Amino acid sequence: MTVILIDGPSGSGKTVLAERMRAGWVGGDRPTLVHLDDMYPGWDGLEAASALLVTELLEPLRAGRPAGWRRWDWAGDTAAEWHGVDPAHPLIVEGCGAMSRRAVELADLTVWVEADEVERKRRALERDGELYAREWERWDAQWRTFVAREQPRAAATFVVPT
Repeated sequence: MTVILIDGPSGSGKTVLAERMRAGWVGGDRPTLVHLDDMYPGWDGLEAASALLVTELLEPLRAGRPAGWRRWDWAGDTAAEWHGVDPAHPLIVEGCGAMSRRAVELADLTVWVEADEVERKRRALERDGELYAREWERWDAQWRTFVAREQPRAAATFVVPT
């Protein structure tokens, strides 16, 4: 099983890159694509989702055990349905917090995506609107803490400027 992790700051282009990689996949089964946005348990959930990515998805897959992830219902502010992941398919995971040190050890390829701070904030707010505008500083503080501790850019196989 091939595991690809794509990380970078909000609005940098991770989702677009992941979707293009999946769409252009040549040979064999198309990868399963997991968006960490679907896993964060609320606006303070970056660390939790990063940890769950390892314990519920990557470690079990590498050990040949059943693996998956639970979707977060943002509207209901609660955990929702479970999504099993087939170990026979390649896996692409994208999102802020995808490349913790432990996750990187379990991956075959790691990609860091970056963009100018003004441009990425514009993209993120255009994509997610006023709700994200109110939460931008809260989210960015978590992100910066994660990056300072985990150093994901330094662990990247490739760095992609957008």
